Amino acid sequence: MPAADPSSIVRQIKDKARSLGFDLCGIAPADPSARQDYYLNWIRTGQHGQMHYMAERARERLDVKAYFPPARSVVCVAMNYHVRGESDVAETPSARIARYARADDYHDHIKDRLYDLADWIRDTFAGTQTKVGVDTVPVMERELAVRAGIGWQGKNTCVIDPMIGSWLFLAEVITSLDLPADTPHTDHCGTCTRCIDACPTAAITRPYQLDATKCISYLTIEHQGQIEPSLKAKMGDWVFGCDICQDVCPFNSRSPDATDPHLIPRLPETLNAESVANWTLDEYHASRRRTALRRVKLPLFQRNATIAIANQK
Repeated sequence: MPAADPSSIVRQIKDKARSLGFDLCGIAPADPSARQDYYLNWIRTGQHGQMHYMAERARERLDVKAYFPPARSVVCVAMNYHVRGESDVAETPSARIARYARADDYHDHIKDRLYDLADWIRDTFAGTQTKVGVDTVPVMERELAVRAGIGWQGKNTCVIDPMIGSWLFLAEVITSLDLPADTPHTDHCGTCTRCIDACPTAAITRPYQLDATKCISYLTIEHQGQIEPSLKAKMGDWVFGCDICQDVCPFNSRSPDATDPHLIPRLPETLNAESVANWTLDEYHASRRRTALRRVKLPLFQRNATIAIANQK
């Protein structure tokens, strides 16, 4: 029988998480968000853009127990997806893809392991209830990860671990177990503003605050329809996501590479933008198969590639 001592339970859960391949694991209390006022103002001022799902379930996002009433603790886990950038752009004109989208779709890969962890928790600690999430459920996963000691929230709003940096896939098992929480990291961003200075569209409006409607990741993935000219010119050659604010972060300069084979890229850092702009439906399906690229429909890829071509001319 497993020990009933809460500290022992935490150790067992963390050992199990590591055995499943998670790089980091921490425990957060299932308390309401401390950033409720900021979040509601962020929605009120339209900074979520066309991500209507961010507003539709705001009450649940701001309080884990509103989403899952039995919640007492949140087991937060993270996986490193860092890979070295290629030194030269192989394609001209180029169509650049964010690191996280070049390997197998992380949703499928992490969710399988997360369900294994949740199943193990329920089987090991009788009567426990669980709920899992991989950035598709209405919880404030970055805030929870910070509470759990996974890392601190950087000025670009990403969670930063001092050893891995911000190249982290986040996920959580919400549980009815009442567990002692981990100690959060202190903020080590200091006076650094590299991420703010490097953002081409000024999407990081202030330290720790992001206007999604200006973010290149949002524009290339979430925004439907035409993009205003002033933003188009600043999108560079990005066609899916953006890594600029992470690339310039000092804590990412020494990040280890991911070792999990599912997180090793299958796609190059850049595609040929002219090819993408002229993809047939079959070519589109073949290129994005099994990756996170499948989130974007063909017309958006072609729109983004056309912008990338114009910017490089």
